[in-house]
Amino acid sequence: MTLHDIPLTTLDGRPTTLGEHAGRVLLLVNVASRCGLTPQYAGLEQLQEEYGDRGLTVVGFPCNQFGGQEPGTNEEIAEFCSATYGVTFPMMDKVEVNGEGRHPLFVELTQVADAEGEAGDVTWNFEKWLVDGDGEPVARFRPRTEPTDPAVVGAIEDALARLGDA
Repeated sequence: MTLHDIPLTTLDGRPTTLGEHAGRVLLLVNVASRCGLTPQYAGLEQLQEEYGDRGLTVVGFPCNQFGGQEPGTNEEIAEFCSATYGVTFPMMDKVEVNGEGRHPLFVELTQVADAEGEAGDVTWNFEKWLVDGDGEPVARFRPRTEPTDPAVVGAIEDALARLGDA
C-alpha cells in the first residue's frame, strides 16, 4: 500500500485517493485560512502554475488543530482560497494531522524526516511533503519554509526530472 491508496475526501465531498494523481509529483500541505503563514497560498499556487504542466500537483489539506486557524466550513474554505489567492490546486476535506484522530495519510507522513532528520508530529500549519510519482514521500519541509524556497524548488525539480527518466 502506498500513499496513493489511502481514502480521502475532496473539499466538495467527493471520495478520492491520491492515486487520482499517480505518475505525478505531489506537494502535500496542511493549510489554514487564518494563520500568519496563510500568504504561503500564493507561493503554492505559483508552484502549481509553474510546474503543473511538467507533472506537479499541489494538494491542500485544511486543518483546524493549530490555534483554531481553520474554523470555516468546506464551502467557506473553498471561497476564501479561490477569492483571496486564486487557488486552482486540489483541496481536500478538513483533517486532523496529529493526535488520536490523525488522518491515516498523516499517520504515514509524520514518519517522514525533514532535512535535519526529524520526523514526528506536524508542528504547525503549512508543513509540506513532497511525494514522487510512485506515491513515496521524498522530502519534508517545515512550516516556515516558503513554498518557493530554493530547497523546495530544487526538490520539486529533482523529483520531476526523475519522473521524466522513468
